Amino acid sequence: MGTTAYGDWIRDFEAARDERAERGDPEWRTGVPLHPAIRRSVQRFQVGEDGDGVELITKAEAAGDAEYASAVRMFVAEERNHARLLALLLASGGAPVIASHWSDRVFVTLRRALGLRLELLVLMIAEVVALRYYRTLRDGADDALTREVAGRILADEERHVPFHCHRLRRALHPLPPPVRVLVTSGWRAALAGVALVVAVDHGPALRRLGVGRGRFVAEVVRSSGPIAATMR
Repeated sequence: MGTTAYGDWIRDFEAARDERAERGDPEWRTGVPLHPAIRRSVQRFQVGEDGDGVELITKAEAAGDAEYASAVRMFVAEERNHARLLALLLASGGAPVIASHWSDRVFVTLRRALGLRLELLVLMIAEVVALRYYRTLRDGADDALTREVAGRILADEERHVPFHCHRLRRALHPLPPPVRVLVTSGWRAALAGVALVVAVDHGPALRRLGVGRGRFVAEVVRSSGPIAATMR
């Protein structure tokens, strides 16, 4: 990807959109009731995916880069699709979505209070945690439908993280190198704290999926090093 233009990212989002349209939805009729712990966990993540993205789009448009704003709108559309997929997964097993969860309210409040650069840093915490969560769900779920839905979302998240890293690298570049190190180190510390909270909150589901709390946190923290280096 180039250092300034977002044309390549737009083409990536468009290719993913076209692939989704051609592939169609999973076969929802194959769904089975989720284990209660996993059901509660998926309900909480579904709420997190279900934001409208208006604040992020508005800030991206205000940044003055039409290509970046277009790419952000495509990112938000993918996040909305994740919420839709998770809602249909729950419905296929006879479970409802939930209206809200405290963790999502905290993230939304923080993101809306910040400028674009800091909002992306907060968003990246959620994205990196989501990478490990959906990998755990894909690899550990008992039924094929849950594994398929998690795999589809994971494939998108694996593109989202480098997309946001690309923008953050540009946003942090004007800062002196020691300040960039301080910012990314603080981001890693915040990510570790959030990963711990998620591990506690979703512990029963993680255990059911074959990943303990400690392992989940350790793997999230381990993955953050290369990501922080890319931001810098």
